[in-house]
Amino acid sequence: MSIINKLFPETLFPRKLSADAEQRLRLAQARAEEQLIRTHVDNALLFVDTLATDVGYERAIDIYVRELSVPEPLASVVATRALVALGDALQPVQEPGPSAAPMPELRIEDAARRRA
Repeated sequence: MSIINKLFPETLFPRKLSADAEQRLRLAQARAEEQLIRTHVDNALLFVDTLATDVGYERAIDIYVRELSVPEPLASVVATRALVALGDALQPVQEPGPSAAPMPELRIEDAARRRA
């Protein structure tokens, strides 16, 4: 038996989570990752504004990602979303016309209600 198994027996820290606990964990993780991305994008845009007189926006985003050691693929997501935000500021997104197909509503709670 390894030293790790002696220190952390499986009875104290079970490896398998219940399906409900695992689902809640994944949702919380997704929410945290999304907030981290939003924070990075906000800070990258502030960085772009601060360095606007010295370097271009693409270079400022690259410097931000490098200086903060943002790992891939997070760095690509942050750079892309920052560029989208800058593009939206220059040219607002047009609303879809009446011919565009409507998006279906998400019904996350339905499955939980059916199980209960």
